[in-house]
Amino acid sequence: MLAAFSVTPLGVGDSVGEVVADAVRIVRESGLPNETNAMFTNVEGEWDEVMDIIHRCVDAVAARAPRVSVVVKIDHRPDAGSGALHRKVEAIERELGQD
Repeated sequence: MLAAFSVTPLGVGDSVGEVVADAVRIVRESGLPNETNAMFTNVEGEWDEVMDIIHRCVDAVAARAPRVSVVVKIDHRPDAGSGALHRKVEAIERELGQD
C-alpha cells in the first residue's frame, strides 16, 4: 500500500520544522520506501508496517505538542507489488513525454 500523510503539531508556535523532522526521521529510519515533499510524506509497505509508522510519527509529535493534526490518504492495492511509489510517477512522466 501507499500512504501519503502529514502530521502537524498544533500549539507550538509558527515554526514546526523541528518537530516535524522527528516524524520524518522515524519514516526514513524504517527502511521502507519513502519520499517527503512540502506537504506530505509518502511511504510504501504492508498495511501494518505503514500504519505502525504513522502511529509512531503521531506519538513522537504528540510528545512535543499539545495537539496533533493528522491527514492520511491511502492507496490500497494488494496486487500492485513493491515499487508502486516510483512506478506511479514514472507512468505520468512517460505520458508527459508523449507531447
